[in-house]
Parts: sequence; C-alpha cells; structure tokens
Amino acid sequence: MATLVLTAAGTMLGGPVGGAIGATLGGTIDREVLFKPGGREGPRLTELAVQTSSYGTQIPRLFGAMRVAGSVIWATDLIEHRSTSGGKGQPRTTSYGYTVSLAVALSGRPIRSVGRIWADGKLLRGAAGDFKVRTGYRLYHGREGQPVDPLIAAAEGADNAPAYRGVAYAVFEDLDLAEYGNRIPSMTFEIFADEGAVAAADIAAELSGGLVSGESGSVPLEGFSAQGASLRAVAETLAGAANGWFGFVDTGARMRHGAGDAIPLSDDGMRSARGGADPAGRSIASIDGVPRSLSLTHYDAARDYQAGLQRAVRPGAGIREARLELPAAISAGSARTIAQAALARLDRERERRTLTLGWEAIGLSPGTRVTVNGTPGLWRVDRWSLEAMVLRVELLRITAAPLPVSASGGRVLSPPDLRVGDTVLQAFELPLLDEAAVAVPRLGVAAAGTGSGWRSAGLLLSTDGGGRWGDIGATALPAVLGTVDVAPGSAPASLIDHINHIDVTLAQAGMTLADADDLALDGGANLALIGEELVQFGSATALGEGQWRLATLWRGRRGTEDASGDHQAGEPFVLIDGDTLRTIDLAASLIGGEVHVLAQGAGDSEGVSTVAPVTGRSVLPLSPVHPEALRHADGTTSLKWIRRSRSGWRWIDGVDAPLGEEAERYRLTITPTGGDARVVEVSEPGYLLSSEDRLSGCAIAIRQVGTFGTSSPLELQLSPAGESQ
Repeated sequence: MATLVLTAAGTMLGGPVGGAIGATLGGTIDREVLFKPGGREGPRLTELAVQTSSYGTQIPRLFGAMRVAGSVIWATDLIEHRSTSGGKGQPRTTSYGYTVSLAVALSGRPIRSVGRIWADGKLLRGAAGDFKVRTGYRLYHGREGQPVDPLIAAAEGADNAPAYRGVAYAVFEDLDLAEYGNRIPSMTFEIFADEGAVAAADIAAELSGGLVSGESGSVPLEGFSAQGASLRAVAETLAGAANGWFGFVDTGARMRHGAGDAIPLSDDGMRSARGGADPAGRSIASIDGVPRSLSLTHYDAARDYQAGLQRAVRPGAGIREARLELPAAISAGSARTIAQAALARLDRERERRTLTLGWEAIGLSPGTRVTVNGTPGLWRVDRWSLEAMVLRVELLRITAAPLPVSASGGRVLSPPDLRVGDTVLQAFELPLLDEAAVAVPRLGVAAAGTGSGWRSAGLLLSTDGGGRWGDIGATALPAVLGTVDVAPGSAPASLIDHINHIDVTLAQAGMTLADADDLALDGGANLALIGEELVQFGSATALGEGQWRLATLWRGRRGTEDASGDHQAGEPFVLIDGDTLRTIDLAASLIGGEVHVLAQGAGDSEGVSTVAPVTGRSVLPLSPVHPEALRHADGTTSLKWIRRSRSGWRWIDGVDAPLGEEAERYRLTITPTGGDARVVEVSEPGYLLSSEDRLSGCAIAIRQVGTFGTSSPLELQLSPAGESQ
C-alpha cells in the first residue's frame, strides 16, 4: 500500500523522522485517493434511473455520452390555465390545463450539449432538438462564469437566485403537462459531456485532481457517471473496466494494464531476514474462491442507454455467482469482454508468488510489473514488507489483455422520434354540420403539423385586428388538411359530379384519405371544406408525395352550393371531422367583421396566424329551393318554393322539417323589366304575382329572413309568358 511504500522509503532515506513523514504522505494517498476505509460504495446503475429533488442528493460528474435523470433543484407551483367554449344556447365547457417551470441539475462538471430528453419514457425532445410539447428551454453548461437564469431571478429575486456555477442544469419554462396527466413527469436526459469516448485513466485523473494518472492505451468508455461514497470506489470501478490495477509513482498513483515495461527479478541473492537462503514460494488458492459466473450490468448506448447485462462463465465446478455494476455506457460486446476479463483475472490471481530480496530492491512499489527468472509470464507487485533490511515481496500473475468478443444487447422498443414540424392552421366560420341550430356565429379551427410528431398547439383569438389577444386553450386532434392544386369547375348540388376532380396536397406525407361508398357518403363520410364549399368525395387516389385526387363528388353540401363556382388553385382543403375541429362561439356583433387566430405548437419558433371572415353563415337561414310558377286564367301567377332548415337535414316522413328560426318569413325583391325594384315580405312559402308583373316579365330574388339576417337568394327570371327560368 502507499503507506507501506512511503513509510519504508522515508525510513531508509531519513531515519525515523523520514519514516513518519512517509507514513503521513502515504496515509493521505491511501485515504483520499484509492483506499478510503470503511463502508465505501461505488456508483450504481439505479442511481441514474429515477429523478429526485431531495437535499443532499449527489449530482454525478458525467463523462462522454450518458443518460441521466438529474435532480430538480428549483420549481414553481403548477400554473392553471382555463379556457371556456360553448355557451349562448350551447353547453358551456370549461377546460383546465397546467404548466410548470423547473430547473434540473444534470452534471457536476461542464457538459457540451443535451441530446434527447425523455419524460415518463416518451420523447420530450428529439435528436434534432425539436420538442414534442410546448415549453421554453434553456441549458446552462456548468461553466464557472454562467449567469443567473432570468426566470429564477424573477421568481426568487436577484439577490436570492443562485447561478449554480460549476453545475450543468436545464431550465424548462411553462412546460405543458397535458401529455403527462397534469403532473411533473420523471425526465431523463441524454448528455454529451465530452467529444467522443473518454479513457478510463483520464476519468480517474480528473476525479483525483491529477493524483492518479494512466498509461497510454487505456480502455475508452462511451460514457461514465462518477458518483458514490468514495473516490477509491470509483477508481476501482474504472480499473476493473480497464482490466487494470494501480501502482504508485512519485506524483501519486498510476493506472496500469496489460503488458508493458517490467523489472526483471532473479532468484540469485535472495536471503531471509535471518541471513539464510530463502527460496521463492508459490501458492495457488482453491478454485472455490472464484465465481462460476460473473454478470456485468451496464448502460447500453445502442438501446437508448437502458440497463444491459452480459454474463461470463468459466469452465469447471462451482456454484458461486458474482455481479458487477459498471455505470458506464458501453456496447454489449465491450461489456461481455470486460466480464470475461474480470472472471479470468480472478482465476489467474489465485496463483501467488512470494520472494525475499535485498534492501537494494526497495525501489519496487505495489503495482510494478516484474518478471521472475525461470518463471514464464508477467507479474505485478501486490504488497511488500521490509524487515531487517530484507524485502519480502508478494506477486500476482498478470492476465493477458482480453480479446474483444461480440454480443447482442437485445432489442429495444424505443419511442418513435417523430418530427413535430411547423403548425399549419385553418380557421373558418363553420357551416352547419349537425341537426342543432346554433344561436351565435361559430368558428371552426383545424390545425396539423408538417411533421408526423405534431400533437397540438396553443390558441389565441383577437377580435380587434390583433390589438389584444385572448387565450382560448388548445387545438383539437391533428386534422387532415392541405391545399388545392387542381380546383373543380362549377356543378349542381342536385347531381353527383362525375366530370370534375380535385387534386390536393396534404400538409405532410403521413396524412391519408380513403374511399367511401354511397351509403357512407349519405351518412356524412368524407366531408371536406374546399374554399367556401363543402364537398363529399367517394374516391380518393394517392398520386404520391402527399398528393391525392378526389373524384365522385357530391357538391354544395349543407347549403354551400353558392360557392361551387368560385374555386381556384391554392385555396385550403380541410377534411371535416368533429374530433379534429376546435369550435369557438363568437359574439353576434362580430357578423360582418373578421377575427384573427394565432396558434403556436412545440415546433414553432413564432406563432402562426390566420384571418377568418365572420359572414354569419353559421346562424343565417338557408336559401329556399325548388321554385315553381303557376299561371292563372285571370293573368296572375302563383310562386311557390320549399324552405330549408338549419335544424333538419334529413327527410322525416309525415312531417315538415323543423323551422329553425324564430318565425317563418321571406323577403322577395321583384324587379320588373324596365321598372324599379320593390320588396315584399310574406310569412309563407308562396306569393301571388299581379298580371302587370307577368306581362312585363320580372326578376325575382327570394330570401328567407332569420334572426340574424337573410339567406342567400333563390333567383329566378319570370318571362312575359309567366314561366320561370
């Protein structure tokens, strides 16, 4: 041991005083560097798996690439966010969301960067640096000059906020907790502390402040987490990983491994303390002291740094099993190689030789490589003692460097690292989609992302042109939307359109469309908003690269036939689905104006906004249909039409459709040929034209009058003969 070495050397060089000094120095190295006595415990794998927030918890010093849970060192209370939808005649729904801000200590030494972040086992941050949920994020690398985080300073006060200098930590600001059951998730971080692998000897040297050095060629580790009860335990763990041992030099300890320069020792001149000859002794311990198998647990970088286990088995008898924990990121093959080398070393070190040498050999120190004359192989000095100028040296055989072996770490089921991408947003006044008439204008918001990992985005609404914004919660599930490449021509709503087709490009390649038969279409399937027209499609053909061709079109659905002739390329396409539409009720006073909607998802550096006109389409009555003109013998003409209802889209046998308005009223604008227009209001779906109107011919526009305005017109031209066109 170091105490023995320095005590003996000090006595030889300086007498009793020198011996005392040597003992003191040797004891210091013993206690503080390698051989700290009593109850030591090295680093364990389980210490990296669970995130903690307890005072006194060790912060590991990370090397290379590792995955670590970290310790929560600062956090706010949960922040509640409330949004309300519905009301004004519709059920009112209040939704609550929660966010939190927190800081997590990662490493007790500086790091280069953070890669992936997992929360409750799911990816919170991908390998490309994209976050899967909304959050602010800042990383402090552990430099001695790093500043105080502004969020912590604002919450705690500038004089009370620590900068945690020398500690690498991450700060999350307003982390959305919806994906984690509205609680703080357990997070783990992929840390890149150094560029590339780090040699075990270099790790030991940094941890010991330079008291421990290493020989060249030390085994590289992809990553290592240094923590535990003593430096000795960590150093021994590193030496075991390198199939090495420690020797002592003038500057401290040196990690040695494998073959190298060796000091030759000879049997000639050996003598005992009594002055007589003392031949070399050799002993071999029982094989029962060597485990039959040895298991090594480690972190497997190829399996997202999950714990792996490799097992080495020696031939022969025995029932003992041993287990080693190596808190290092290594491959399965490297772990198997280390396990086999450790088991072989235990077997070889059963053989021990004892030599007695003259005092001139006092330069030998524990850990020195030697050869023995007449005995093959390399040996290392395990210990020695000096008595009456005779040096008694105990040697252990050095095992050869292990040959690398291959091994499989097994399969890993990693959470998919799906790119979130940018948010694509569409907002529109929602045409009537169900049987219940709404009492106020209703806005529909559909959103998705250009990446398949997009989940949702926060929403803000402005009714004053962007001057003030109000939080309205979040989007619904990702919608299927895109843009129109080839727009359809005009077609009647009363016939299936087999002539036109629509080509659309969806927002991302993972979106799909499907065919639907007539029965499914009659039930409302494949309803899409194209520009201002609602269209159903029976055929959807993939053209590649996210482009689809839609055919077998049912046009002008839900009273939107007036928009069938206004299409152009570049207009939006939105597949209507109640689960993917966020509906927002607006004030009736906004009819005739517009609203601004802003969305910001996890992948957006800035918010995405759009403007939606509020025309009142969702609360206005539908235009009448099926006009008839019947000429009478007295020269008058009877006009009749059929009203449509916002409250009844299906044909109910035996009864008329529900009215859907406060009262039944119609407004007719009659413009005789060459004359002035006049306006007439009636309370039933019919009107009697005078003979003068018939003789001159006239243009007639019929509108149903509702609570918030009139419908679009049913237009017809009455010829002098009394026939409608």
